[in-house]
Amino acid sequence: MEFGHYSVLLAETMEQLQVKPDGIYVDGTLGGGGHAYEVCKLLTTGHLYGIDQDEDAIRAAGERLAPFGSKITLFRENYCNMKSLLGAEGVEKVDGILLDLGVSSYQLDREERGFSYRFDAPLDMRMDRRRTLTAREIVNQYSESDLYRIIRDYGEEQFAKNIAKHIVRTRADKPIESTYELNEVIRAAIPAKMRRDGHPSKRTFQAIRIECNGELDVLQNSLDDFIDMLKPGGKLCVITFHSLEDRIVKMTFRRNESPCTCPPEFPVCVCGKVSRGTVVTRKPIIPAQEELEENSRSKSAKLRVFQAGWNK
Repeated sequence: MEFGHYSVLLAETMEQLQVKPDGIYVDGTLGGGGHAYEVCKLLTTGHLYGIDQDEDAIRAAGERLAPFGSKITLFRENYCNMKSLLGAEGVEKVDGILLDLGVSSYQLDREERGFSYRFDAPLDMRMDRRRTLTAREIVNQYSESDLYRIIRDYGEEQFAKNIAKHIVRTRADKPIESTYELNEVIRAAIPAKMRRDGHPSKRTFQAIRIECNGELDVLQNSLDDFIDMLKPGGKLCVITFHSLEDRIVKMTFRRNESPCTCPPEFPVCVCGKVSRGTVVTRKPIIPAQEELEENSRSKSAKLRVFQAGWNK
């Protein structure tokens, strides 16, 4: 996640990637190009492929990375299509892949995008505005039980049931059109004494955004492919911003390191599943105190790293 020209866990990510001057790297969530810029500075004959589904991000990153000329190739696409995108370029294996999940400043700070509860804007929340499903449709058309499930599971919101009930009750009179209208509904659904821990809308907005963009499904369905794309010793670095993403990354990395499904009592492995590499980060890397003081938005960031086996 990038805020202005500030990239979260930048030094730690670069330390893990160990960029080779002639290497091939992919930034699957380009944002404003902060991480990509640092990678490109270290390339001589190497190449960086940048992917982002947001047209604003592609435009901003393109300007920022313009000095590197032919060393970069940018795609306006979802990172889940990374394998086919690079395959079409004749690239099957890469030295490093970076995913910096969450919402970038290009989305949060543009009022009209409807990502933030801080601005009054139409309910949108699409990272890729070519998609048809918007936050407005989710809020006004999903059943109460589906709203409850999304807010509970994706927002980890303890008042999910009450919020879903209030949304359905409110929209029965007229559709909920804007972020501020939704704020009011959420506020009314949470007891006053429980509104002290940050903004009351934070978790619900997160949940609706995740549903709108299919974020967890995309992550779950992509990581195995990305590990498969790594050259021997190549690194996959993933920065997450909430526990649901982090859990998916943690479990996928663990399964790729130890894929054996044989019962524990078996003396030797007979399932034939071979480890694809090593989990570098037994515990996630978190921002240093200095970074937390400079940017409070980085406090939930966690970096996990997987290194492909040398015998691939």
